[in-house]
Amino acid sequence: MTEEKARITRPLDAVEIRILGSLMEKQQSTPEYYPMTVNALVAACNQKSNRDPVNEYSETEIRAALDRLQDSKLVWQILGSRVPRWEHNLDRLWQVTPQQKALLTVLFLRGPQTSGEMRGRTDRLHPFANGEEVEQILRDLARESAPLVREQSRRPGQKETRWVHLVGIDTPDESPLADERKPAEPLLTRLERLETRVEDLVAELGRLKERLGE
Repeated sequence: MTEEKARITRPLDAVEIRILGSLMEKQQSTPEYYPMTVNALVAACNQKSNRDPVNEYSETEIRAALDRLQDSKLVWQILGSRVPRWEHNLDRLWQVTPQQKALLTVLFLRGPQTSGEMRGRTDRLHPFANGEEVEQILRDLARESAPLVREQSRRPGQKETRWVHLVGIDTPDESPLADERKPAEPLLTRLERLETRVEDLVAELGRLKERLGE
């Protein structure tokens, strides 16, 4: 891995990822309001739309996460104005292109998605010509020496594969037929448990009848 491709030195937690996604979103969609104050970041991280999951992070949590991100050189505090503001450092540190940054933004804010979903959700961040362009950029990101995304295998009932970022502690793992890898419970065991449950219900019904004098 070359020095310029060294992405992160540790997995990021959920609030750190939400902060980075919010900073990236603001930079691309409304740059006149970027860099962001802590109050603006709290509102952006807890936004009810375009977020999955919806969270209620406190200002204390946001400030603590900003300190951790700054220690990792992923964000910087901008001084000189009446209220300190924050900006991310991913353009330089991760060397992402505008197209890559747009796709990473929606992955950070909304979790695993199909390429089609990402194309529809990045219209305010960066215009993509078609779905093939989105797929190619994602595959390029996945093939790098320090990949930032991974394609999840299609699961039963899914028409398309989904993509997930690789910077978080709890990155969802949906490898092929993940649920089917769990050993199936033997049918006899299930029947025995069901019989026991029926017996318990019959006994409970009998006690209830006794109390009612039947």
